[in-house]
Amino acid sequence: MQATATLGDADAGAPSVSRAYAWSVFALTFGLLLADYMSRQVLNAVFPLLKAEWMLTDTQLGSLSSIVSVMVGVLTFPFSLLADRWGRVRSLILMAVLWSIATLGCAVSASYGQMFTARFFVGVGEAAYGSVGLAVVLSVFPAHLRATLSGSFLAGGAFGSMLGMALSGIVAAHFGWRWSFATMAVFGLVLSVIYRLVVTERRLAPERARAAARAARPRFTPRGLAQALFASKSVGFGYVGCGLQLILPGAMFAWLPSYLVRTYAMRLDRASVLAAGFVLISGIGMIVCGVLTDRISRRSPARKWTMAVTYCVLVFAALATAFRLPPGPLQLALIGAGMFMASGVCGPTGALVAELTPPSIHATAMALWALANNLLGLAAGPVLTGMIADRMGLHVALEWIPFASLVAALLFVLGKRRYGGDLERMAQGQCEI
Repeated sequence: MQATATLGDADAGAPSVSRAYAWSVFALTFGLLLADYMSRQVLNAVFPLLKAEWMLTDTQLGSLSSIVSVMVGVLTFPFSLLADRWGRVRSLILMAVLWSIATLGCAVSASYGQMFTARFFVGVGEAAYGSVGLAVVLSVFPAHLRATLSGSFLAGGAFGSMLGMALSGIVAAHFGWRWSFATMAVFGLVLSVIYRLVVTERRLAPERARAAARAARPRFTPRGLAQALFASKSVGFGYVGCGLQLILPGAMFAWLPSYLVRTYAMRLDRASVLAAGFVLISGIGMIVCGVLTDRISRRSPARKWTMAVTYCVLVFAALATAFRLPPGPLQLALIGAGMFMASGVCGPTGALVAELTPPSIHATAMALWALANNLLGLAAGPVLTGMIADRMGLHVALEWIPFASLVAALLFVLGKRRYGGDLERMAQGQCEI
């Protein structure tokens, strides 16, 4: 079956809810994203305790972190496709309940195998939350805010990681690591109940809008869906470029607490709080980079690619220099500068994915983007760093990881070269689905 999707699709620029309710939806969806990443990153704060108690290698520790991102990467696409058909709000609530219960399973784990299994189901629960949640947020705001909203919403990952690291380190230091997992699980379950009471499919789309959407909704074939997702050649470079760039925050989020403990001889609670501060800087940077991208590219859309290249190059310069310096204030300052821009490409890339794919499959398109982000970046970063660390030391591993940014910058340059032609084709014709 065929359907048309143009740059002027009403679904992309005409939200059907009030501004106040739109911001309520954003706040609650953002809150659940915080819970998502708090449950995901609680593990990294207790790495030293698990390593000592269960005698784990760095590769095993990295695998406990990476399995979540692997499952997110593998399942985000099919789960997001189902959410587009079954209902995005219902899907979000089900996901949140599942990952919270799995986090409780982490709290009662008695071995590496049990913890790995529990983390596996944390990943299953979190699989499509980012893509579906972002699609819900974009659906209730005008199109000219896409880079700002993409950066701001996904910054919840950094803020949730920061809260997860800081609170987990403090709770673990006083009550033990099991209570760290239990605390995050309870937070997720409580917020799921609140979300269920406030956000509904009916309130997101009044009856007339839902009827029009159902009438226009295409029946996808595998071939048609693939054509719609890759209707523009440049969007593929955006998917892969963003994924490779996220190797850096993936590695840094997982290993900064351990690096500070090993290199600076900090206590676990202090190292967790300082690492959380760097993650907070990363979240703020995502928002700032998204807002800056929207402002600079509002009259020249191609500048979104330029901004992504700029962020990658600056991150490489800051972090590659930082880990070639001896421990000290200058190194920490450069780590902070690199972390500020490490995830900055998410804003421009999210806007590009929304711009270059039909609105009717935005959750699925965001899922493909999330798959690249997780498999190429957030999953690869921790385990790749752990593997290098087992052989050459953690410091050396962190010296090599920043080179991923140069590869990402090259891919964004290649995407920009094809972007103009893609816009012309989308403006002139129709996207067959």
